[in-house]
Amino acid sequence: MNTHPYLRAYLAGIFLPTLILPVLLTVFIIVRIVLKAPVPIEQALIFPMAVVPSIFGLWNMLWLGSNARTHFPIGLHGAILPLLLMPLGATTASCLGVLVLGSHGVTWFNACEVPYVLIAPAFLAALAGYYLVWKYIVGSFNRVLGIA
Repeated sequence: MNTHPYLRAYLAGIFLPTLILPVLLTVFIIVRIVLKAPVPIEQALIFPMAVVPSIFGLWNMLWLGSNARTHFPIGLHGAILPLLLMPLGATTASCLGVLVLGSHGVTWFNACEVPYVLIAPAFLAALAGYYLVWKYIVGSFNRVLGIA
């Protein structure tokens, strides 16, 4: 089964975010409607729903292409992805007016303020989460598809 390894890598990469993001969107819409939350979080999820699966797939293809030379573990490769996605996402959200950087924290949709003190632990949690997702879930999809 050595035909089209990059296509299989792309499919293994997009599987999890394609499965999870619509479920998250449904949960956020229900919370917004039932609890009358003032933050339109579902608007912030639409763009990532379109972009994140493709980025996961391309990132997995990059790992497959570079792994023969670098022998970099897939978990560490996946943990690098938030280092690219979070600044890119924050810049995009700031340019679109969704995120405002203040003196004490960031404000989402002019309704929810998050202090800077909480952003660093959230970033570290994202790094750990991405490491685990890539090591155990994406890595197992790669093994199932015969590319690991």
